[in-house]
Amino acid sequence: MSSENVLEVKDLKTHFFTSRGVVKAVDGVSFGLKEGETLGLVGESGCGKTITCLSILGLVPGPAGRITGGEIIFEGEDLVSMSEKEMRNIRGRKISMILQDPMVSLNPVYTIGDQVAEPVKIHQKLSPRLAWEKAKEMLRLVGIPSPEVRMKEYPHQMSGGMRQRVVGAMVLSCQPRLLIADEPTTSLDVTIQAQFLKLLKELQQQQNLALIIVTHDLGIIAKVCDRVAVMYAGRIVETGDVREIFYNTAHPYTKALLGSLPKMDVKEERLYTIEGQPPELHDLPPGCSFSPRCPDVKEICTQEYPPQFIIKDDHLVNCWLFASGKE
Repeated sequence: MSSENVLEVKDLKTHFFTSRGVVKAVDGVSFGLKEGETLGLVGESGCGKTITCLSILGLVPGPAGRITGGEIIFEGEDLVSMSEKEMRNIRGRKISMILQDPMVSLNPVYTIGDQVAEPVKIHQKLSPRLAWEKAKEMLRLVGIPSPEVRMKEYPHQMSGGMRQRVVGAMVLSCQPRLLIADEPTTSLDVTIQAQFLKLLKELQQQQNLALIIVTHDLGIIAKVCDRVAVMYAGRIVETGDVREIFYNTAHPYTKALLGSLPKMDVKEERLYTIEGQPPELHDLPPGCSFSPRCPDVKEICTQEYPPQFIIKDDHLVNCWLFASGKE
């Protein structure tokens, strides 16, 4: 694994300007990602995970949404300052993204072969015949049987797991440096989930990909990620090595997420639940956004947002419990 960051996000802010107010979907997010490393973004729905990823690709839904601050440094260049034409040369070629639902990611009126071959024709300037052969090779690489037959089929003729593999073939066809997988296993059953995650890790090792996985599933985080960033209300509240986060959990929100997981070796009458709801992003409470739901809330938590405290090495947390250096 390289010691230099392929991607470095610095104080990223992506806001949506609506009639109800300014929605701070991403509000000061920072993290780095090395070549061959896997970062997991985890948190409840609406905490800013997907918008963070769309910001990296320059695909923030407009006209309401736009990046209002920060930098996204990819291979030494700031993506925020690039034009749309420049970003089109990077999307699909150097940075690819697996969207949440493979059922709607594929065009129903084009064959599988046409869709897998398209990014190769656009970015690698291959002839239609060579692009078709490359597409067939990619389908074989992601484990689709009889690719020469499947190439002529349409998405509705394939199962959800097969479609997810087709999407994987598309995004990997140009050998990107960075792959973003947004809820890549949402529509898959448990067996196919395991197969797809194994395939993703194998392809990552073969191509030395930097990988970002967005998920609600902490089990996936534990299996495939090297580091994890926990997001809440548009901000990263805790980040660190996966084992450190799981075994030395610091932020009350991270503890609550882990506590809500069912435990196979413990018989409990009820699962732990996090009281309340995430805040409206256009009307955030003063101080720490988690304070209305936090069991360890202090007076200062409702007044000022906590700075970042170092727990151990790269284990960082934004919580006033660590203001004195200990919990």
